[in-house]
Amino acid sequence: MDSNLTAQFEAAQARAKTATQRPDNDTLLRLYAYYKQATVGDAGDDRPGAFDFVARAKFDAWAELKGKTSEEAVRGYIFVVAGMDFD
Repeated sequence: MDSNLTAQFEAAQARAKTATQRPDNDTLLRLYAYYKQATVGDAGDDRPGAFDFVARAKFDAWAELKGKTSEEAVRGYIFVVAGMDFD
């Protein structure tokens, strides 16, 4: 991944923390999934139990990105942040 894209990713991470309103759960899950895919890679096979709703939702969102490259995930993360509310 080139340094310009890395800088954009880091700027998007910082910007995401300054949103004026808390993003909805779908947006938060997408941010989490893209971040994990970009920084860790594909989700493992250990899906959390059915009663751990939050962990399971996060895992499922991440697992949906299986096979995406780090660069694709970074671009997805940047795209999601660009659509957030900052006014």
